[in-house]
Amino acid sequence: MVTHRRFTCLSGKVAVGAWALAAGLQLVSQPVLAAAVEQRALVEKSKALVPSGPWPAGDQKGMANTQGAGTWMRCAGHMMAAGTKAYELSHVRSNTMPMSPFGAPLKFTFSPSVSLPGTRHVFNGEQVKGGEPGAQGTQMDALGHFAYYDKVWDGKGDPPLGEASYYGGYKQKDVKPTPDSGLLKLGIEQAPPIVTSAVLLDARSYMGKGRTLKPGTMITRADIDGMIKAQGLAWRGILPGDVVYIYTGWGDNWSDPDTDKTYYTKGPGLAIDAVDYLAQRKIVLVSLDNPFTDPVADGQLRQKAMPPQGMDRGLPFYAHHYNLAVAGIHQIQNANLSALARDKVWTSCTIILPLRAKGHSGSPVRPIAIGAPGQ
Repeated sequence: MVTHRRFTCLSGKVAVGAWALAAGLQLVSQPVLAAAVEQRALVEKSKALVPSGPWPAGDQKGMANTQGAGTWMRCAGHMMAAGTKAYELSHVRSNTMPMSPFGAPLKFTFSPSVSLPGTRHVFNGEQVKGGEPGAQGTQMDALGHFAYYDKVWDGKGDPPLGEASYYGGYKQKDVKPTPDSGLLKLGIEQAPPIVTSAVLLDARSYMGKGRTLKPGTMITRADIDGMIKAQGLAWRGILPGDVVYIYTGWGDNWSDPDTDKTYYTKGPGLAIDAVDYLAQRKIVLVSLDNPFTDPVADGQLRQKAMPPQGMDRGLPFYAHHYNLAVAGIHQIQNANLSALARDKVWTSCTIILPLRAKGHSGSPVRPIAIGAPGQ
């Protein structure tokens, strides 16, 4: 058995061969091993370049402050790898896709073709007639999407909005002082471009044994650690500035047209200890192939079943609460992760660019991942 070694070069048969023995990968080709050694070196070098906080007073970016030279360096390794592919991580948007019950359904129409007299031009367009574009389809939450009270509101009288707290200690008067105002702080326009390394965790295989996780299933910290080890990622784990994608299989229920109306009624999600753990790892964003990030039991939204967690503290949507209003971690709902999981792209470069919509609590988003299959 070969013990751990420190390598001082990134090429050459001696270094690559020694690393292969240490990792138990004797049958892997020399080019693949050389690329793996180089990727590890980039990861190690990047660590010192990723800011770890604390962030300055008045901050509105949260863990997006981690983005920069270090995360871009990790990205570059994946983009240059042999056999790398680009993966679409969003669903196609339409009037007939599954729609969130927490936002007005999206509705748009297509305009007739227009001709310009005296020219050879014809142009086409469409109009948004209603709904909440930033709350439907594959979408990204702004930090100002959620706030919280220090104690549970009993539902009597008007809600005490003046007592609501947001990320960074902002209060309701700072963020949304009137019912018709946009977010004066913590809107989606405050989110910078996210360009970083991503870790994909395959919960469908690890927890579901190849089957879609059942509604209400809670993905725990122990599950995350188990997936990291099972997928051969123990050497890097989850790093500050990473995006974490979790494939549950629930996205397989996404259908367009949405005829059975199942997708948005329930789903698996993150347990409280998993949310806390990912925040400790200082990730920038988490996304599942589900509509809620939080676990939702069958019947919960109809008030016929209790939430899987959180009611003892009045936080049935703990992931939304803690990620957005406390830790400053962004979320994407309704990610399309099936192709990434099918090709076993456990690590990749991900690029996420929300719209710079002033004062909005969320944005349609088209995340992509660039990585090599079969890692």
